[in-house]
Amino acid sequence: MQKTPSQKWTEQITHYRKKCQTILELSKSIRYVGLVNEYGRTMTGILRPGLAMLLSNESTRNEFFLVSTMLTMRNKASAALGNMDSIILKHDKVTVVIFQRKEGIYYISVNKSVTPDAVNKIIAKIKKII
Repeated sequence: MQKTPSQKWTEQITHYRKKCQTILELSKSIRYVGLVNEYGRTMTGILRPGLAMLLSNESTRNEFFLVSTMLTMRNKASAALGNMDSIILKHDKVTVVIFQRKEGIYYISVNKSVTPDAVNKIIAKIKKII
């Protein structure tokens, strides 16, 4: 029996959610893992249980839209510069690590207390998963 587009979509999202869960389990320092599409819409996302969101729903939508727009606009530059490995954004409260892949944009927030070396180790582990 052939699967409907809806069933295929549900299976894809389930697969991505499992990847996000695996990433979240890499370190207790990881606060949030999500996959965002090219329009900035959340396909799936997991916040570590017991933690409060730092951004409101509207601020989160704006952040994801901004990141997706920036990465979409960089596509022509990547032809000259080469593929982007990752982006690290350091804020006062968290460090954000971003990966662009064909399925979308992985957006991962990590506790600010994590050292740069530890962030690099987390990035290496994440790259093996995605």
